[in-house]
Amino acid sequence: MYEKDGQRYFVVDSHVQYWDARPANQANRYGEGFINCCYDYHRNLSPESERWSFEEFRLQPEERVLHDLFEAGHVDKAILQPTYLTEFFVNGFNTTERDGMLAERHPGRFIVNGAWDPRDGQAGLDRLEALAQRWDLRGVKLCTAEWKGASKGWQLTDPWAYRYLELCQDLGIRNIHVHKGPTIYPLNRAAFDVADVDEVASEFPGLRFVVEHVGLPRLEDFCWIATQEPNVYGGLALALPFIHTRPRYFAKIIGELLYWIGEDRITFGSDYAIWTPRWLVERFVDFQLPDDMTEYPRLTPGIKRKILGLNAARLYDIEVPAEPEVPAPTADRVPV
Repeated sequence: MYEKDGQRYFVVDSHVQYWDARPANQANRYGEGFINCCYDYHRNLSPESERWSFEEFRLQPEERVLHDLFEAGHVDKAILQPTYLTEFFVNGFNTTERDGMLAERHPGRFIVNGAWDPRDGQAGLDRLEALAQRWDLRGVKLCTAEWKGASKGWQLTDPWAYRYLELCQDLGIRNIHVHKGPTIYPLNRAAFDVADVDEVASEFPGLRFVVEHVGLPRLEDFCWIATQEPNVYGGLALALPFIHTRPRYFAKIIGELLYWIGEDRITFGSDYAIWTPRWLVERFVDFQLPDDMTEYPRLTPGIKRKILGLNAARLYDIEVPAEPEVPAPTADRVPV
């Protein structure tokens, strides 16, 4: 556990990727453009000391992943989130199968999540069942902007998506991570809209919808939805690096989240390997809202412990060392 100023923090990195974006795996110019866009985020939002060469960025050796997360990165448990992108990458960009092999070689370190796409129909439902059995899935990662043939996106409210959510419910896959963030080339902006979360969160109260990237740049839309839907959570992947480049902007993001949905429904994610967790964890522990932002709650060590790991530990039934204990969630709150 990370320790600072007498406080200990159990860290769950709930948004980790293990990708292969080498030229040999790029199916077309879109694959090249996608990883170039991700690298721009890495280069523009990282401290200079944390920037990698493009060659390092396209593929991380297994030993580097372990070092960046568990040796240098303060991470106690990492959740692997797949993004297939098979229209852009020959063998997929970051698949459950690739993630699963990494996890099997290092038991106790990782949790493996699956993925599904409603456009795969019945065959996809069968595959989800097989993935759930093979990897003991407790969560899935969905990318509603992913391309498939002539289709350039889908919605959680699509009829087939409902069938997949029903199957998740039946299989005990309760954590539905949904990529809803900034546009990444060549994916379309409209397909990242957060509006479809509202309906499915109401229809499936037994599932938890973790909106990754907290809907940025649609933070206000996300907050209004999450306030009235107690099973909607905000994942900080991609939001956290602004702690370096635009600290007041990050202060507004975390302040709005604390005001609207509270400290129990925010989760830490580094978005590795776009960013490494070490500097994000350290800067978040040191971070405090500016004194003039009095409308927001203060970031106490207890709140930081929940965000850095205890909230995700509760969602995934991760055993936490006796200190710190997982605090009981505060009562659901609606701002007045």
